[in-house]
Parts: sequence; C-alpha cells; structure tokens
Amino acid sequence: MKRYCLWLAVAVLALHLSVGAARADSDDEFDETQTHPLRIAAYLVHPVGFALEWVLLRPFHYVVSRPGLDKVFGHRPHGENRAY
Repeated sequence: MKRYCLWLAVAVLALHLSVGAARADSDDEFDETQTHPLRIAAYLVHPVGFALEWVLLRPFHYVVSRPGLDKVFGHRPHGENRAY
C-alpha cells in the first residue's frame, strides 16, 4: 500500500510539473504583431514615460494636492465634480 501511494504521488507530481511547464511556455509565444514598427517604438518610449511619471508628475501632484495649496492650484479631489 505504501508503494502504491508513493507511485501515485510521483505520478501526480510529474503530471503537475509537465502541465505547469507547458502552460507557462505557451503564454510567451511570438507572433507577428510584436514586430509592428509602432510596437517597437512603444517598447522604446514606454520606459521614458514611466520614468517621467514617477520622477516629475507624481511629485508635482503631491505638491499641488497638499492642504492649503490645493486652493491655490485649483486641485479637486478625485471623484468630486468631474464634470467641467
């Protein structure tokens, strides 16, 4: 009985590992849409935009949304009177 349980556990583990590896491999398949010139440009521009957001825009939003300064800059909390 112990031997049967051991073989069953090994078989289940092997099946789990083989199915999991196949699934992870299939998520990153190459297709022709990744070679479009605009997609390649986006790969190059995206890190620049990400860095600008975190280095310039988020600190700027922090400053203009401080209590007291929000009235000077006209900042309104998100979700409050979004219609202009």
